[in-house]
Amino acid sequence: MPINITMPALSPTMEEGNLSKWLVKEGDKVTPGDVIAEIETDKATMEVEAVDEGTVAKLVVPAGTEGVKVNALIAILAGEGEDAGAAAKGGGDAAPAKADAKQDKASISPPVGEMSTKSTEGGAAPPTSQSVAPPSGLPAISPTKGEISQPSGERTFASPLARRIAKDAGVDVSAVTGTGPHGRVVKADVEAAIAGGGAKAAPAAKAASAGAPASAPAPAPKAMSDEQVLKLFAEGSYELVPHDNMRKTIARRLVEAKTTIPHFYLTLDCELDALLALRTQINAAAPTKKTDKGEAPVYKLSVNDMVIKAMAMALMAVPDANASWTESAMVKHKHADVGVAVSIPGGLITPIIRHADEKTLSTISNEMKDLASRARSRKLKPEEYQGGTTAVSNLGMFGIKDFAAVINPPHATILAVGAGEQRPVVKNGEIKIANIMSVTLSTDHRAVDGALGAELLVAFKRMIENPMGMLV
Repeated sequence: MPINITMPALSPTMEEGNLSKWLVKEGDKVTPGDVIAEIETDKATMEVEAVDEGTVAKLVVPAGTEGVKVNALIAILAGEGEDAGAAAKGGGDAAPAKADAKQDKASISPPVGEMSTKSTEGGAAPPTSQSVAPPSGLPAISPTKGEISQPSGERTFASPLARRIAKDAGVDVSAVTGTGPHGRVVKADVEAAIAGGGAKAAPAAKAASAGAPASAPAPAPKAMSDEQVLKLFAEGSYELVPHDNMRKTIARRLVEAKTTIPHFYLTLDCELDALLALRTQINAAAPTKKTDKGEAPVYKLSVNDMVIKAMAMALMAVPDANASWTESAMVKHKHADVGVAVSIPGGLITPIIRHADEKTLSTISNEMKDLASRARSRKLKPEEYQGGTTAVSNLGMFGIKDFAAVINPPHATILAVGAGEQRPVVKNGEIKIANIMSVTLSTDHRAVDGALGAELLVAFKRMIENPMGMLV
């Protein structure tokens, strides 16, 4: 039976992507785990893998197509022993590849599995729907009907073909061990379970108990429409530049953050003289290595590298602030994973230094340089920029004295770092000149109260002004 390959959701926030390149052609045979395409999301360009075995019958969406909706049909795979030509003709409908420009912005394409399929030609069976496996580090994501609830509440991910075979044989897919990409149950797993007789019949799902409907939340205030904005400017006085995926995602995420997170701000000044002196000593003592351009130091610390380390150690010193808010519980993190805002063409991204509290300054420095370089070329993997327990945004290189940053969910804090500058300070009754850096901590007041945020900021200041503690 033909299998629909649909546009995968490669991140929780992805709604559409650009199909940059096909790595297979019509007639090619593929097996689970084979890389078949490159998809550009709002953050990076990623390789995607096949889930089922078969022959590529038809590439529905050409390479280079932009704005392909998640769950849109992108290719058709002929199953084992099936004629590729018949499979190509029998491919089913799916969500539209590109949104209609006149379509209401709030409309959402229905899941592939819920749409009627066209009558098949040449005796081909109605197609099933296949999601492409995401890159390493992310769980496989399939359309709604591909997620089978287990008694524990967890979900078993199975390919559509495996799911159909299991249903016909009365096999409980959640009882089958998956050997496909990321543990997904594939055709061979179900066939092995049927042959071994080890899987029990799938239990019938219990109907949800009928209860009183929850009251609808108050509608959010609406922003000005495009027409309302353009009416304020004379015709021909502007140029319209369409938003790309990154800009749309940034806009959506920031609106969500500012409307759902109660932000609270704390500002403190930190003296930098001791840190600058230590940084100079550490860099001067760095060993060298041979490169194409001659001898170069193995590492070169920046002030931002030391800020990352100080923030990580401050979170470990004030563990109650190393948290994320959920409606049912507080998530208390065991390590400090620090995201660092990096400006890239068209927007920004926040690569993460994992376990920054445990890493040396030189490791943080080299890792940050690598992440920033790959971020600018959009080569980061999702696990390198998703998650984290806090973030640092530094605009000091632009001479910005202080500012307040917007929290990036699921973080409960973000540190905005201003420029270091010489200012007069009073010490022991005397006016002296010191290098001062202003920092502002934004906190999610649901998770981090004012006093707790102040404790965290004081711990950060202590690390900056006594930087030898970062070497211990």
